Amino acid sequence: MNRRDAISRVGLILGGTVIGAEFFISGCKSGSKVDTNDLFAKDTTAFLNEVGETILPETKTPGAKAANVGGFMAIMVRDCYTEADQKVFKNGLSELDKATDKKFKKTFMEADAKQRTEVLTDLDKEAKEYAKTKKPEDPNHYFTMIKQLTLLGYFTSEVGATKALRYLPVPGKYDGNYPYKKGDRAWALS
Repeated sequence: MNRRDAISRVGLILGGTVIGAEFFISGCKSGSKVDTNDLFAKDTTAFLNEVGETILPETKTPGAKAANVGGFMAIMVRDCYTEADQKVFKNGLSELDKATDKKFKKTFMEADAKQRTEVLTDLDKEAKEYAKTKKPEDPNHYFTMIKQLTLLGYFTSEVGATKALRYLPVPGKYDGNYPYKKGDRAWALS
C-alpha cells in the first residue's frame, strides 16, 4: 500500500474530509496565481481571528484568538489550497461582511458578539444546505473552509492541545480501558 492510499483510507475511516486535504496527499505547491498577500495584512488576520473567536469563544479555556487561528488560516490558504479554493476563500471574506451588513447594517468587525454568532449560525446553515446539493465540480462553500480551518488551527495549536484538550508530552502505554469520568476533556494525542 502506498502513502496516498493509506491516507485516503484513513480519511474514509475517520468519516470526514478537510477542504484542502490535497496537501496531505501531495504536499504544498508553490506558484499560485492568486494573490494571497492581503491575507497576511494585520486587519485581515485580526478579522479571521474574530471570526474564529466567534466559532470557538473563550470560556474556561482560551478561545481561537489565543491560538492565532487567523494567521494559521492565511498560511494554509496560501500554501495548501488550490487556486479555485483560494479565490473562494478570499471572496468569502467580503461575502461574510456583506451578510453582516444585510442583517445588521454594519460590518462583521462592528457587530457585537451576539450579532456575529447569529450571522455565522445563518452562514453555517447556508453552507450545510449548499453541501447537500453540491456537485463534485462545484466550488466549496467559503464558510465551510473558514470553520474547518478554525477547528484544525485551534486543536493543533499549543493552546488548543494543552488547554482545551488533555495533553501528555510523553504518554504512557496504550490502555484501551482507561477510566472515563463524565466531564473529562478529550486527549490531544488519542
